[in-house]
Amino acid sequence: MLNIDAIRSRFPILRSTVHGKPLIYLDNAATTQKPVEVLEASRQYYETVNSNIHRGAHYLSQLATEAHEEARKTVAEFLHAPDADSVLFTSGCTMSINMAAEILGLSGRIRQGDEIVISTDSHHANIVPWQMLCQRTGAVLRVVPLTEGLRFDMEAYARMLSPRTRIVSVPYISNALGLVLPVREIARMAHEQHADTLVLIDGAQSTGHMEVDVVELGCDFYAFSGHKVYAPTGIGVLWGREDLLRELPPWLGGGEMIREVTFEKTTYNDLPFKYEAGTPNIEGAIALAAALRFVRSVGMDGIESHEAGLTRRLLEGLRSMDGMRVLGGDEDRGSLVSVVVPGVHHYDLGTLLDQMGIAVRTGHHCGQPLMQALGITGTTRFSFAMYNSVQEVEKTLGAVERALNMLR
Repeated sequence: MLNIDAIRSRFPILRSTVHGKPLIYLDNAATTQKPVEVLEASRQYYETVNSNIHRGAHYLSQLATEAHEEARKTVAEFLHAPDADSVLFTSGCTMSINMAAEILGLSGRIRQGDEIVISTDSHHANIVPWQMLCQRTGAVLRVVPLTEGLRFDMEAYARMLSPRTRIVSVPYISNALGLVLPVREIARMAHEQHADTLVLIDGAQSTGHMEVDVVELGCDFYAFSGHKVYAPTGIGVLWGREDLLRELPPWLGGGEMIREVTFEKTTYNDLPFKYEAGTPNIEGAIALAAALRFVRSVGMDGIESHEAGLTRRLLEGLRSMDGMRVLGGDEDRGSLVSVVVPGVHHYDLGTLLDQMGIAVRTGHHCGQPLMQALGITGTTRFSFAMYNSVQEVEKTLGAVERALNMLR
């Protein structure tokens, strides 16, 4: 079992009050709070080694470069990636997916009539970049529907796969529903259909909540944001198969991604620098590594078990309330829950909970096509992190009941 009091003591913001009430922060699917280990890593960077990295002959540049590249190794170890050179730093999961779409488009791999497969419960960041790629290339975007239980429809997916399928891009965990997709089977089926089909997993809601092994998952790309795994905003990762990244062209041009530049021709740098033009978010990468080390120190098995227990109790309590509709079943669920209450607007419920000190997310959660498919405008979403407690769940359930009584 996790020592929740000890964990919470590492997050200064959790001592805050909101509207005179102790903060209960249940908006972790949007962004997580930061432990002192991460705050100290950011401050130490600026106080002791702040300098631009690579090519600098002076001492601070060498220290900053070493710290930045050690951070890359930490990320690779966290993802069980075989080589740190396949870890590309980005500004977040959105940029990571856009980068994958852009370099695949530039490669000439995607042509008119080819097909790109996504899921109905995808985040906008896993929809729009592929739409844009289709518009540029003449490829066709295909969307896997959900079953009546709001699960990824594997039978429909199997029928959808064809020799024209070039990309399959799905979330590991739906950010709007909290349901875990069978990503291993999705990847296996895609690769069996066509050896050149590439699979990207949007890991924004899985990283930091469950063990991630990119090789075992069988994907070709894996993307996540640092700010959802206790690191700062503005830092993220795109992992790609090393052989694939070596073959694909660069995206952004500028410093660091070059080997030699003349007015007639430019040759490109080796991995990972080929994809990291310009000065990167050095502090962000270092703080991300600190966040991942913190997660490892707590223990992923303990985190997953603890969050699963909180989710079960929340589901049990919510389902006992009259008129409450919980989206999706209880099995194969991550640590977030979305609800709809007929006759009660999700924003009104979220606003009343805020007045009681409870932070939740309301709206369409960057999933407007999903909301349209469900015939709703949005949901109220509760999402957990390692620092949430059973006591917070019980207070939240009581607050939801009080809010509903006020709104009905």
